[in-house]
Amino acid sequence: MLDQDLRQIAEVTYLNTDNTWRYRGILHFCYKRHEHMQTYVYPEDIFHELKKDEHFQNYTFEQLEQDLKMLVEWKNLIPHQETGRSKSIADFKKKRYRYQCTPYTVEIERMVEKLKSLGEEFSGSLETTQFDRILRALRDFLQPEKPLTEAELNQTWLDLEHYFHTLVQNASDYLAHLKSAKVEERMQTTAFIVYKDRFTQYLQTFVIGLQRSAQRMEKLFKASSSDLEAELFGRLADYQLSIPRLGEEKSREEYLEDFAESFTVMKEWFMGTAYRDSELSALSRETVDTIRRITKFAQRLAEQHQAFRSRKAEWLRLAEWFSQVESKAEADELSAIVFGPQGGRHFYAENRESDDMRSHIIEETPTVLELKPRVAGYRERQKQVPIKEHGAAKEKARQEYLVRQQKLADFMNGLEVDGYIDFADLPVLNREARQMLLGWVARALHRNPVRTELGSTVELIYDKQDKRRIVLNCEDGSFSLPPMKFRLQKGTS
Repeated sequence: MLDQDLRQIAEVTYLNTDNTWRYRGILHFCYKRHEHMQTYVYPEDIFHELKKDEHFQNYTFEQLEQDLKMLVEWKNLIPHQETGRSKSIADFKKKRYRYQCTPYTVEIERMVEKLKSLGEEFSGSLETTQFDRILRALRDFLQPEKPLTEAELNQTWLDLEHYFHTLVQNASDYLAHLKSAKVEERMQTTAFIVYKDRFTQYLQTFVIGLQRSAQRMEKLFKASSSDLEAELFGRLADYQLSIPRLGEEKSREEYLEDFAESFTVMKEWFMGTAYRDSELSALSRETVDTIRRITKFAQRLAEQHQAFRSRKAEWLRLAEWFSQVESKAEADELSAIVFGPQGGRHFYAENRESDDMRSHIIEETPTVLELKPRVAGYRERQKQVPIKEHGAAKEKARQEYLVRQQKLADFMNGLEVDGYIDFADLPVLNREARQMLLGWVARALHRNPVRTELGSTVELIYDKQDKRRIVLNCEDGSFSLPPMKFRLQKGTS
């Protein structure tokens, strides 16, 4: 992305800021003048026009001048000093200005005008003529009947882009309109039944036109080659460069990139890619699904309407039939036809041995099912098992633990030399001894001295200024730490 794609757009600041209503009133008047070919607008004209509105009754000319300065600062207006009406040096020094809308402001106001006309709902349409126009423009662009000049080729490309964007926008807006909440509510009303056939026929016509034109456009895209496209894009770029423009102008490479990207988007929309379907097929599926949804709503409404209709005449006719039968067997047959078989039985089988649809159920192996009561609070009966006594195993584990602890205590007491445990003189430690010693160190760093698990009190002694390092060798690794020792004070456990 370019830097200009990421920068803030100061020109739209006036749409959402303090005193927006004043800025919009000023720029709307300037925009209207611009649309009527009046490029420059004077502050006096703006002020007199605004004063006609009831919202600007207390508006002063000084406020207008301040607002114009802000709009100039936001690059919405371009000031031009008016020197022709100056009658003295003092008038010239006052710097009377007339103002002109910037291109950004004109486009923003056009957008605002369009937004006001959109309303709260989507509109759009599904017109099959759009496919015919795109097909004709695409054929004229790729396979013209006669050679086209650069101007004719450019106009054909513009027509192709316009028809494509119109199709995409109208189709997406119309489908969004049909999926909106308000339309969903209207589809569930009885009055919708009258419009069901019109909606369905309209969508079906669109799908038929889509399918008919899609194959032709797909053939045109497949017949096109990269060399032909490069030649056409080069002619379009040369034509754009031949148009004299003042100011910044794109390079030929930029034009070629824009044309190629637009054509690729169009081609992928109609044909898709290797990893996804085309948007055209997605549009077809959306339309068909919409037809099904509309039909479902209409069918549901029709069923609801039939549910409230009196069926007295039908029941009388049915009673007449029953009165004319001569035997109970005939009455049973008529009842089975009208109401269905009585006392039907449902059969269930899990794993069929044969997939033959003509095989009889009697030939199947019966499936045994255990039925459970459907009552609240029912629980399956559990098998009662005696509680096993593990006292001996627990006592054995306890004695083994005490033996290990006694061995550890004897080992730790053996590390003491003259009332000290010097880390520099310690032998190779096992994991339990290492964990206990380092645990004492961690606790002593917060609160010194500490009470140990062995019933003694130890005091950590080490010099923070001493930069030397010692190595504590253990069975599971070696630790580098500063020189330190414990001073032991025997206590009762």
